Amino acid sequence: MTLLNARNLSLEEVHRLFGFQKQYNDSFSNLLSLEPLSQEEQQELKQIQNDFDRYLNTGKVSEGQVKFLAVAPLLRLAGFYRYPIEIVLEENIADIAIEDEDTIIKGRFDILAVSKAKNTKPQAYFWLLLIESKNSQVDIFTGLPQLLTYAYKGLDNQKSAWGLTTNGRSYQFVYIEQGNPPVYQLLPLLNFMESMRAIELLQVLKAICQL
Repeated sequence: MTLLNARNLSLEEVHRLFGFQKQYNDSFSNLLSLEPLSQEEQQELKQIQNDFDRYLNTGKVSEGQVKFLAVAPLLRLAGFYRYPIEIVLEENIADIAIEDEDTIIKGRFDILAVSKAKNTKPQAYFWLLLIESKNSQVDIFTGLPQLLTYAYKGLDNQKSAWGLTTNGRSYQFVYIEQGNPPVYQLLPLLNFMESMRAIELLQVLKAICQL
């Protein structure tokens, strides 16, 4: 029996183990309905930008600071802290068994937003958004193999889920769908430090929150 940690998997290994097929989607509007932001939302978004930028100017922003300064305020502003959504932090995933290869994969997801309104039992929440965060100097795609591994397990209970990997500055959304083979779509990369992309980022988070 081989034991693997999801944190150490490469994207190539994830494709091989789970059969994922990659696609590119050049527009969020193909999947979500994005609504204009209010003036108040834009002002608060700008404040989050300014706070995070001050830390970027000092050098590397740690993973914990990325969560605290950027991800958490954005989730709150998008509505993820309100019922029926619940935020779950840093919990172990159930072991994933790859029978053909006599392999068990273990891991711990970073941030998970679930809807309590749609659950049938405590372990079967409807996943809205799975987030993997890194420090500001790490390429966000290093979090993609982990995100896909955790999402694959989540697809046992639902047909699709959203994922996000971020280093605070760049945000890569992924739409993952159940299937044979399972498919994930990479959406346009968003830079939080660009005003128009920051607005689109919040619009996307709000749209996912309202699903």
